[in-house]
Amino acid sequence: MLAPKLILSPIDFSDASLEALQTATDIASKYGSEILLIHAVPVIPTLPPGVSILSEGPYAEKLIGSAEQHLADLASGIQQKGVRTRTRIGLANDAAMEIIRAAESEKVDLIVIATHGMTGWRRLAFGSVTEKVVRTANCPVLVIRAPVAAKPQSETAESEPAVA
Repeated sequence: MLAPKLILSPIDFSDASLEALQTATDIASKYGSEILLIHAVPVIPTLPPGVSILSEGPYAEKLIGSAEQHLADLASGIQQKGVRTRTRIGLANDAAMEIIRAAESEKVDLIVIATHGMTGWRRLAFGSVTEKVVRTANCPVLVIRAPVAAKPQSETAESEPAVA
C-alpha cells in the first residue's frame, strides 16, 4: 500500500470510533497524512420525549452545532500532535452512504472505521454501517473491532457446558 495522503475517520463519538480515530492518527503521524473527521447527523432525527414536531428545526440545528463542536475539539487534540486535521458534518439518514459520498468527493486514500461488533438480532435490526462501507468503498478500509464486552457471570454460566 502506498502512503495515504488523506485518511477518513468516521466518528459517532462512541468509544469504538475514538479508538479507530487513535489508529488513524497513528497512521497519519507515521506517513504525514491528513485526517478528515466526519460525523453523519440524521436528516430526520428521532425526537426525544418532550420535543415537539414543531421544534424539530431548532433541535436539528442543536444536534449539528453539538457535533461540530465535538469534532472541532477532537481535531484540535489531533492537530496538537502535529497531524493536519479537518472536519465535515454529513446530513443523511444512511450514515454509510454519507461516509462513501465524502470519501469519493474528497478522494480519500484510506478509511479507518470502527465496528461495534453487533451480532444476531441487533445486527439485523440496525444493520452495520461498517459492513456497508467495506462493501461499497472505492478505497481501502481498515476496520477496528471494538473490544468485546465481558459477559455477566450469569450468562457465562448458562452458555458454557459443564465440565466433569
